[in-house]
Amino acid sequence: MSQQRYPSPDLNSLPQDIQDRLMKLQEKSGFVPNVFLTLARRPAEWRAFFDLHDALMTKEDGSLTKGEREMIITATSAANQCLYCVVAHGAILRIHQKKPLIADQVAVNYLKAEITPRERAMLDFAMKVCQNSHAINDADFEALYPHGFDDEDIWDIASITGFFGMSNRIASFTNMLPNPEFYMMGRVPREKKA
Repeated sequence: MSQQRYPSPDLNSLPQDIQDRLMKLQEKSGFVPNVFLTLARRPAEWRAFFDLHDALMTKEDGSLTKGEREMIITATSAANQCLYCVVAHGAILRIHQKKPLIADQVAVNYLKAEITPRERAMLDFAMKVCQNSHAINDADFEALYPHGFDDEDIWDIASITGFFGMSNRIASFTNMLPNPEFYMMGRVPREKKA
């Protein structure tokens, strides 16, 4: 595999707030995802990126589940051919949905994936935002309402799609590679600690 175009900065050279967040992440997951390190080369952009990420992905209101949010990222990242985001968010999707095959199905062809009608409607809309957003019309909104989505949920679907469209492009042009740890996450049951 080819190398990343922009080397990650040394952790000790980063501002303290970024170091602190990276250390918390490493304690929780056992590793630091490459996206956190790669983007840290520009601390102001790192903070803005992860502030928006957190606003979209960890909000408490709205009807989107964490799994549905990750499903949007996985499907649209596949459409954008972003290896990093498909692998990383596919791993998180598998964990949230507790389905070891779901990420592969959604990434390859969500139309044939074992998903609910609600998830299918959500991904239909997300893919249109991803690939043909100028053609969004009232009928696209109307198709979501019967599945329990309101206008704020629809905003979330579109915002997650748009934000990760940017992320996909950064990951691709930097040649950011997924951490090896992501590949097996959620595929096999975790061993319980004694």
